[in-house]
Amino acid sequence: MNGVQLLLVIVGAIAVTGIAQRRGLQPALVITLVGFAASFIPGFTRLELDSEIILGLVLPPLLYSAALNFSFVSFARNFRPIVGLGVGLVVVTAFVVGGFASWIVPSLTLATALILGAIVAPPDAVTAVAIGRKLGLPKRVMSILTGESLVNDAAALTMFSITLAAVVGTHTLFENPVLLFGYSALVGVLVGLVLAFVATAIRRLLKDSSLETVLGLVVPFAAYLLAEQFEASGVLAVVAAGFAIGSSSSRAGYQTRLQERQVWSSLDVLLEAFVFAYMGLQLRFVIQDLQEAGQSVWAVFGAGALILLVVLFIRPVWVFLSFGRNFLGDKLLRRRFASDERMRERLQRENEARVARGRRPRGFPVFLGWKESLVVSWTGMRGVVTLAAAAGVPVLLASGESFPGRAEIQAIAFIVAVGTLLVQGLSLPFLIRALKLSDPKQEQFDKEQAAHALEVARAASSKVLAEFVASPPPGVDPALIERVTAMAERQSADAERDAVDASEVERRSAYGETFGNLYRRVLKAQRDAVADERDANRLDDDAAREFLEQLDYQEAAIVSRLGFRL
Repeated sequence: MNGVQLLLVIVGAIAVTGIAQRRGLQPALVITLVGFAASFIPGFTRLELDSEIILGLVLPPLLYSAALNFSFVSFARNFRPIVGLGVGLVVVTAFVVGGFASWIVPSLTLATALILGAIVAPPDAVTAVAIGRKLGLPKRVMSILTGESLVNDAAALTMFSITLAAVVGTHTLFENPVLLFGYSALVGVLVGLVLAFVATAIRRLLKDSSLETVLGLVVPFAAYLLAEQFEASGVLAVVAAGFAIGSSSSRAGYQTRLQERQVWSSLDVLLEAFVFAYMGLQLRFVIQDLQEAGQSVWAVFGAGALILLVVLFIRPVWVFLSFGRNFLGDKLLRRRFASDERMRERLQRENEARVARGRRPRGFPVFLGWKESLVVSWTGMRGVVTLAAAAGVPVLLASGESFPGRAEIQAIAFIVAVGTLLVQGLSLPFLIRALKLSDPKQEQFDKEQAAHALEVARAASSKVLAEFVASPPPGVDPALIERVTAMAERQSADAERDAVDASEVERRSAYGETFGNLYRRVLKAQRDAVADERDANRLDDDAAREFLEQLDYQEAAIVSRLGFRL
């Protein structure tokens, strides 16, 4: 791929994304279809990207951004369903697809078919999460989907490496696949945590939001490459670094957090648009590879369609076996709800005792209803990892012979990726709307947690204001102290607002420096109090993140209006 082609692809993908969003369409679907059509333009040449470039440059920032903005508490609370989908389902999918593909595709042996299974096993939750966020999926469903996307790539790429090494004739660090996966996961996580610790320490010394943001951009690539040097999972290293830095971000400056939100949001849009454009542009040339290999295009596409059906079928079966115990009948359902209620009461008592002893509370097991399970079962769209792994199948074996079935593997992988994107991606919004998912208990819980965050913040602000009154700055008129304190108290009492009212700030301009410094002290106290409450497990992490984000916007507003006086 030359520079001009790359630039045209990126610009075109961004333009198509904007048009799709304006018309209420799914950008991923539109970009893929437009890319496929554009590949037939006369004179268009194939865009070649090494799989290591896709995995090393595209995947790390996407994973890091998701982990940075995802609650580790939510991840831990939903650990069992996340691991079930992100590891268990990936392994099952790889073996089922491998066995089926070796049966219907004559050119594939069981070993090469397992490579295909590992390639198509991991779903890419980017599109599903974007659709779910737009249509208001319940928080626990979003947590499961996001958490799954953070771990399934590691499981799939590990299986891909093991099976590929067996076929090609190369060696991995450990011959035992279980031992290799354990080493890859453990060392990958350790590398990510160590790098996050170093990056956090450096950020505290910088005191410059631009430099801190630049350092944050380097972290995911450094984590991935460093872990790969140890032959560990670069994916898990990136995820671990994102979790660690995200959990400590509340201690950074507000400018850094606001800047990073915009930077990572923009980078996500850019990379996702490029991946789907690249996927669409490759389809025509995948067909050409089949023809050059002397294979029947229709036969391979027919086999790919059957494998696509298998992939679409496996996930619902797994999901309903995992979560379907909630809806086996009205009588059993009532019994289960009664049992769950008793379990919740017992767990609440145990957690109160654990918190009193300074220990972390245990999370309640996640049981999804049939509507939620149906949505989760239909969110298996494939994406960047399937694309990169398919491109990573080598041309030659270690013996110098041609890799058997390479063209078929790549063609079927693209058929499954594009097929899931079109079938599930197109129908998922209609499914979510038709089911009318809502969780009154979750909505009530969110309101209670938001109210608790506000209560904690108000208590912190009251303490700061009381200290200000007790020990005012020297030489300040007592009447001015009273006015400044009253206005800072009114402002902090409305802490749920997104920003400070500009007109109110202007009216305070006569004593803006005193008010501004006091109000920033109030915001810092509120931020520290909310973060401490979250760290002590007395406040939901998502509620804390939302509240801290509002405080950032308030501080940015006050500095913008009174910065010259502060």
